[in-house]
Amino acid sequence: MGEPVAKPKPEAVKGEEAERIKREALGIGERRKHHARDATPLKGHAKEPDSHHRLYRFRFYPTAEQAEQLERTFGACRWVYNEGLALRSGAWEQHRVNVGFAETCRALTGWKRAEGTAWLKEVSSTVLQQALRHLDQGYTRFFKGLAQYPKRKKKGRSRDAAIYVRTGFRWVEDPERPGTGSVTLAKQSQPLDIRWSRALPAGVFPVRLSVTRDRAGRYFVSTLVEEQIAPLPAAFEPGSRAPKAVGLDLGLASLVTLDDGTKLDHPRLLKRYAEKLARLQRELHKKVRGSNNRDKVRGKIARLYALMGDVRRDMLDQFTTRLVRENQVLVVEDLSIVTLLRPARGTGRRRKAKLNQAIIDAGWGELLRQLRYKCEWYGRTLVIVDRFFPSTRRCSACHAKGPKLDISVREWSCAECGVFHDRDVNAAVNLRDEGMRLYGLVAAGLPPGKKVPAVIKASELEKCLLAA
Repeated sequence: MGEPVAKPKPEAVKGEEAERIKREALGIGERRKHHARDATPLKGHAKEPDSHHRLYRFRFYPTAEQAEQLERTFGACRWVYNEGLALRSGAWEQHRVNVGFAETCRALTGWKRAEGTAWLKEVSSTVLQQALRHLDQGYTRFFKGLAQYPKRKKKGRSRDAAIYVRTGFRWVEDPERPGTGSVTLAKQSQPLDIRWSRALPAGVFPVRLSVTRDRAGRYFVSTLVEEQIAPLPAAFEPGSRAPKAVGLDLGLASLVTLDDGTKLDHPRLLKRYAEKLARLQRELHKKVRGSNNRDKVRGKIARLYALMGDVRRDMLDQFTTRLVRENQVLVVEDLSIVTLLRPARGTGRRRKAKLNQAIIDAGWGELLRQLRYKCEWYGRTLVIVDRFFPSTRRCSACHAKGPKLDISVREWSCAECGVFHDRDVNAAVNLRDEGMRLYGLVAAGLPPGKKVPAVIKASELEKCLLAA
């Protein structure tokens, strides 16, 4: 039998025929504004040295009028996103025509002029364009192989969010309290009642605002500013010029174990509130679908999950900040959390399901995310050791590699030198030693005066050495 013949890839329709299809079949208007002028590429914004984009999140309490207008805004953003997705996917499937961000913006103009969708005029146009821009970014990530194909947003399932760029809000700084002020969104007449838990950098105009509403009904405004963050003083070992390093072993018995034996207890929030969650879920099951009583119980469940999320993030934020302030080099293992969360099947599926739940409750991904951006901010280095490095079964004293250990084995003795090891502490020491070896390779290859990169990944070590 011959080899199967590969099907040729469908060719895209281009040129005048594509423009005709967009105009007649898809209802996309022509590019009229500045049509006689050649398009020029946009110039990127050059950030100042040692400046970073930083997000400040505050809670605010809208009035009844503001809440109603935000409800319309969230719904309009969701509708525009879904219509843009349907337009782009339908254009390719039915006509083999590529539709980009510019075409969806011209289609948005037509939707606002149509009689059935004229209600889109009640929402700021910049917010709706940002929804289309997020759709375009989703397509970009999909074509690069970084994400799945964009999906439709659904009310009650997708997050309620609206992005306001600089032309979509008014910011007036309070002269008596620099870094705070009044924020008035487009299509609203009154400023938001924001609880300023901390001040923004004085004299800095926000780059953009993100207004969100979580499942518990709480409203938040996230302010993105460009801020100059001063690096922390270098941390050295006492009595030497060697950088102070710490190895972190992430686990479930203890959330994080350091190489000096310090352990951060696993909060086990899902287990702590399991009884209350089960009671509320049973109560929810008894309520009639669509009734007000069912919505009340759903609100209680959402507020409980919001409480657990706040406690988890606050604990990790304090812990990671302390680690970054005290150490110059932080070493972790390259965990594939998606692989660890494989669905439970076959024999032992109940145990695997419990393990998956414990991993989700631990928040490893959030911990690694915080370590990465804080090291970039404060001049520290995060070393990510290869995931296949035998940190658990390697003796940290003689470096002899022993047999594989079951997850239930928490302590063991080395067969070569007889040293007794705590499983997690031994892994943290091995990670620190391997991380410092990688750090030394990169630091030795740097030219004089150049800083060590903020992130060193073992799988990308060759790129780091070439970049040096």
